Order: sequence, then structure tokens, then C-alpha cells
Amino acid sequence: MALDIVIMAAGKGTRMKSALPKVLHKLAGRSLLQHVLQTAAGLGADGIVVNTGHGADKVEAAVTAPNMQFVRQMPQLGTGHAVQQAVPALHAQGTTLILNGDVPLITPATVHALIEACHGKQLALLTIELDDPSGYGRIVRGDPAGRDATEGGRVHGIVEHKDATPAERSIHEIYSGVMAAPTAALKRWLAALKNDNSQGEYYLTDVVAMAVAEGVHVVTTQPASDTEVLGVNSPVQLAELERRYQRTQAEALMEAGVRLADPARFDLRGELVCGHDVDIDVNCVFEGRVELGDGVRIGANCVIRNAVIHAGAAILPFTHMDGDALGVSVGAGALVGPFARLRPGATLGDEVHIGNFVEVKNSTLAKGAKANHLAYLGDTTVGERVNYGAGSITANYDGANKHRTVIGADVHVGSNCVLVAPVTIGAGATVGAGSTISKDVPPGQLSVARARQVSLSGWTRPVKKK
Repeated sequence: MALDIVIMAAGKGTRMKSALPKVLHKLAGRSLLQHVLQTAAGLGADGIVVNTGHGADKVEAAVTAPNMQFVRQMPQLGTGHAVQQAVPALHAQGTTLILNGDVPLITPATVHALIEACHGKQLALLTIELDDPSGYGRIVRGDPAGRDATEGGRVHGIVEHKDATPAERSIHEIYSGVMAAPTAALKRWLAALKNDNSQGEYYLTDVVAMAVAEGVHVVTTQPASDTEVLGVNSPVQLAELERRYQRTQAEALMEAGVRLADPARFDLRGELVCGHDVDIDVNCVFEGRVELGDGVRIGANCVIRNAVIHAGAAILPFTHMDGDALGVSVGAGALVGPFARLRPGATLGDEVHIGNFVEVKNSTLAKGAKANHLAYLGDTTVGERVNYGAGSITANYDGANKHRTVIGADVHVGSNCVLVAPVTIGAGATVGAGSTISKDVPPGQLSVARARQVSLSGWTRPVKKK
């Protein structure tokens, strides 16, 4: 039986007060719509139809998913009108699932239960009871002839908040905006929608009454938490949902044994895989895919993206790692930071030390190498036990091309040196402080390349003219 998924993502999001379409605002590092698409893609759908409207070009360029196509809703005349635009893309038979692009945290388990409740035969609604149901459509149960709005009984309709009577507004069971329907029946109901309401719009929720009139059973399922059905309409709501999401991620990590100094000050914007006895201090941000080995310690205020940090390594406060596509790798027992920066392609061996204000890019440092202060290593291969002096840099770019520097094992590079690539420093060599090295240095030798010191007697320091 075919499964089609329609995701409504056409709204402007006026309350966001932003030029960016609402569904492209980010939660946990991904757009709201991409969260929904990830859930949809995991359901094995035969087709995913995303309904766009406001900022359609931006939305369609920003998201991807398998078996996905876009349809545009121009102008936007209500939720029913939105789904009508998707009808030509739906299969003739099967189940159609309706999701919302601004409700990002619905879980696959909840959606699976809704699809099973529909089973291609019944109209299934995802509902929940809220303490404050303001703004949501109310689930009306009981005797449809008497329009009994009391709790209990069969569902016979949904009334939108703006059209609800005082008695209906007292109902706390709300429609989440998520439904699963038999596709053939849904197409028939959509064709019969009318816009005779206070908004002059075509409401998708009117299909409930149509189903009841045809004798189609209307059933409901509920999510595990209201977090799954909360939408985003303002920056305040976005921030609130972000904190809910992060708290959930933090609790899952702590249940697995990770020690978080303060789960309220933790942000995961991707995937974090942790070994045993991992400690994470406050205000750390993890992006992309990050792996932390056994006994890893992450200091406060670190930002780590696409990195693998092996067992026993310590990342001191304010360190920034951005592996991007190449990744960053930190060896077992390494010490990085504080205030260090590891860029794409930085690969540190076991027990390497990278100290404060040291930047490493596309470079490999072998076991025990050290760059402890104020240094830059770019496009460099560093051997074991190298001591790289404070203020030293590799000049790897000639204005057109990048070149590589090779530093052999047991080399000592003095402070404030410039190694002009391409250049090789032989194993065991020493480079004197303040040298600019543009030729290869033989193994075991001392190389010094700097102007001879001159002292001028009678010289007067310039002064400002009055």
C-alpha cells in the first residue's frame, strides 16, 4: 500500500519578523523543515510532497530528501487549499500523511502509530490535551446532532479556534495539525471543501465532518510528549523548543553515563557519540558528527564540529575545532587548548600538545609533538617529539598555490620562526629563534637565518611634531 507524505511549508511566518521563510529558521543546527524531512525520509514513503509558497525559491534550494518533489501554493488560501495543490502528485490508493514544516520534533514512533491507526481505511488524527489550547483547533466529540462538546465519545469534527463557540473553546483536546487519511477518500473530500468561514479559507480540518458523514471511522492517537506537536511561530517559541530539544539530548547522554556539568548549558547540533567516563563542562556546542572516546574531558566554552577525539584526551576551555568535510582527529592522551583552533584536516597523534592561540590546518602531528604557544601550522607534516616554538609559522601559501612543510622527528624550532614552504627540516635539526627558513635544513644541524644585529650610537627616537 502506497504511502505519500505531504509537508505544508508555504507560510510566511509573519511573527518571526524575518526575511527568511519560517521553515528555514534553525533548531539544533538544522532548519525546521529539514527536521521534518528527516523524519519523513525514515518512514519509507513512496513519495514526499513539500508544499511551498512564501520564499519558495529559497525553501526549495535549501532542503533535500529522497523521493521528494515540490508543489507551490500561490496564493495561500488555507490548509485545505495547500493539500489540494499536492493531489496530482499523490497515488490513487494507499495512505497520505500530512505533516507541518514548522513542527520539527515529531518522532518516527508517533508517526508510525498514526499510520497504523489509519491503515488505509480510517481517518487518523494526532491529538493531545493542552493546559492552554489557545490558537489550536478543538477536537469535538460526542453526539454530532447535539454538537455536544463534552469530553469522551466519538470524534465528529474539528473546530478552528477563531470559529469556536465559548463551550468549544473550553475543550482542551486539540488537533496537532498531523493526520493520516485514505488517499482516495482524501482526494474526494478535498475536492468538496468550501471556504464559508470567518477567514474565507479552505480548512483541511473540514474533512473530519465529511468522513463522519460518509461513515468513515475517525480515530485518534497521541504523542509521548507535547514537545512533538509544538510549532514555531515566533523567535520566543523557537528558543523554547530549542531548549526542550537540548534538554532531551542532554538527558539521553547522561542516562548513557556522560557527565554534563550543567545540562541546561549544553548544545548538540548533530550527532554526539561518547565512550565511558566522558566529562563535558558548560557552554559546549557540538555540531556535525563528533566522537568522544573513553575518559575524554571537554572544558568549558568549546565548539567542536566533525571531530574524533580519542581516549584520554583533554580539550581545555575555549577551544574551537571545525573539521568540516575533512574532519579533525585528536589522538589518545593529547592535550589541546585553552584557546586553540583546529581546522579541517588537523590530525594529532597520541600525546600531542597544542597550546593557547595555536592554529592547525590540514596538518599531521606525530606522537609527542608540541606546539604550546602562539603558533600556526598549515599544510605541514610534523614528526614525533618535535618542539615547535612560540610565534613560529609555516608560510604555506605563495599567493596562488599551497605548499607543504615537512618537519622531521626530534626537530626543535625556536621562537618566532617562519618556515617558507615547500621546505623540509631534517630529523633532529634545530632552527634558531627568529629565523626565516626558505631552504631545506639537513638532519641534525643548526640553521640560523636572520640579519646580524646592529647597534647604532647617537640614534634618536622620532617624536610627534607639536
